Amino acid sequence: MRFTIGLVVVVISIAFITTAHAQKQPADNAARAYGDGEFQLGPDDVVEVSVYQEKELSAIVPVRPDGKISIPLIGEMPASGKTAKELQKEITSKYAQFITEPAVTVVVKEVNSPKVSVLGEVKSPGVYKIKDRATVLDAIALAGGLTEYAKKDKITVIRVDPSGEQHHLKVNLDDQLKGRRLEPFYVLPYDKIYVQ
Repeated sequence: MRFTIGLVVVVISIAFITTAHAQKQPADNAARAYGDGEFQLGPDDVVEVSVYQEKELSAIVPVRPDGKISIPLIGEMPASGKTAKELQKEITSKYAQFITEPAVTVVVKEVNSPKVSVLGEVKSPGVYKIKDRATVLDAIALAGGLTEYAKKDKITVIRVDPSGEQHHLKVNLDDQLKGRRLEPFYVLPYDKIYVQ
């Protein structure tokens, strides 16, 4: 009887620890994927630039396909690839040429740029917009799912880091679908997913 109770306690403890670990990992992975909240702007994103007590200089502006935004008084400036904090710092510096101690705030209003390419043995290969915390499985689902010839254990995510270096990351979707891998693989904007 004691052995049975002890065994039940051990099984429940393991289940609790596994569940807690599984719930914690995706959030950690997503934070790494998006640089702890430091989202980089891209074409089609929309930002709100507010200048305290200078209403005529405040504006909601889209990031154009060329990666630039147009700001009152400043004109065009590059925004693509920058975080809201970096853009805020640059705009503040430029407005400081015209205004004493400008208080500038930059807020991302719309995220429209994150896209991934899904290629190979998927039903509808192409480029797809993704949402925050999208997984490889989510991206494949956007592409219509796997074809009957797809090798679930042979998926490559091609990712370019900020220095321009390309990384080939192997993903075994078969393990994830069969429950052998608890932590999903999160994609980043501009990843290329190739299914063999």
